[in-house]
Amino acid sequence: MNLLLIEWSSVGIKTLQFILSFSILVTLHELGHFLTARWFKCRVEKFYLFFNPWFSLWKKKVGDTEYGIGWVPFGGYVKISGMIDESMDKEAMSQPPQPWEFRSKPAWQRLIIMTAGVIINVILAIVIFIGITWKWGDEFLPGANMTYGIHADSLARQLGIQSGDKLIALDNKPIDNFLALPRDLVLKNPKALQITRNGMPLSINVTDDFIKKLNKNRGEGFAEPRIPVIVDSVDEKAAHFTTQDKLIKGDSLIGINNQPFRYYDEFDSIKNTYKGKEITITVLRNKDTVYVKAKLDTAGKIGFLPQSNISKLFHIVPHHYTFGQSIPVGTRRCFETLGNYIAGLRQIFSGKISAKDSVGSVISIGNTFPGVWDWELFWRLTAIFSIILAFMNILPIPALDGGHALFTISEMITGRKPSDKFMEYAQMAGMVLLLGLMAYALGLDFWRLFK
Repeated sequence: MNLLLIEWSSVGIKTLQFILSFSILVTLHELGHFLTARWFKCRVEKFYLFFNPWFSLWKKKVGDTEYGIGWVPFGGYVKISGMIDESMDKEAMSQPPQPWEFRSKPAWQRLIIMTAGVIINVILAIVIFIGITWKWGDEFLPGANMTYGIHADSLARQLGIQSGDKLIALDNKPIDNFLALPRDLVLKNPKALQITRNGMPLSINVTDDFIKKLNKNRGEGFAEPRIPVIVDSVDEKAAHFTTQDKLIKGDSLIGINNQPFRYYDEFDSIKNTYKGKEITITVLRNKDTVYVKAKLDTAGKIGFLPQSNISKLFHIVPHHYTFGQSIPVGTRRCFETLGNYIAGLRQIFSGKISAKDSVGSVISIGNTFPGVWDWELFWRLTAIFSIILAFMNILPIPALDGGHALFTISEMITGRKPSDKFMEYAQMAGMVLLLGLMAYALGLDFWRLFK
């Protein structure tokens, strides 16, 4: 891996968005535990954003509680007196229970305290999805509106799809949004993809092997909207034009060295055969034909950006909502997101997609944020991670909220409270499991980076 090839400004923006997003999620999650613990008169010893082994970046004690920021950005915690948690404070647990301690409270109060963080994350996700729906609405690119068809990348070609095909339906259900097609292919487990080729309808079988490869590639390498080559902007510093005529905004490129093309994928293929050489570009400008000569760099670049805004190239179907309409739509979208996440897990456990291609650590999570600041995408990702965080925390695994809740519900049903020693061992087992999963996910991310 060449560190000089990394766009560090993009990495910095991704990192800032990740830190801000998870600071919001973790703080509000822990605030749920904190407020309910205080509501039931429990003493809260610590409230931390991020973990703080050995030292804290900042801390301040107010009343009985130490507030702080740790230096390990993997989460956060509240330390409630009399509760067996990741601190494993056995000395305090060996003392007689005190009225202000978690273990002294009725089971129903302890259950509320343990599930409050998850409930806050669910509410937060719903609120954000409602806000996104109201503020930005929706934009759809139906498969039928792909005027020029698609550019078939390697995975699409393996499936039998060709450039120029129009992708119309999955299992005979019309494709309402082409931009969500890779996700739908992985999660909805379709059997066939309906297309049109030169005006003729065809049906292509979708194989399990294709789904595995598409998931491994994070949805990339499949297909993109086919677009004409229209100049959006020119980089005067990077471009090397050898004639007085230069490319300008709005130019339509139609040929290189007398080799005609219509679409960007054809242009790119021809251009790459002339890396480092001078070429003559045939350009349509205001209905006139213009010839522009330019020297390609060693990467085959001319020095311009093409028009790639799909809303300017295709008929995008917009949908705006009133605030009242946004409430049911945003709420439904929240639980659809959860359903998609569970469907993805089901695909992993069924073996249809590989865990090593799907599991990731904070590196993968951080990399989902864009390299430029986009508030709509930031809040959308924050909402997605909020509902996922809620789901992961409610799993009945010791050391997670769901594990504590499971033991408490068992106590409420049987009338028998698990011993402190049992809870200590369960907490240790859960922590070993979670740390092992985190190490596995982090290892996969490093393997992908260096691969």
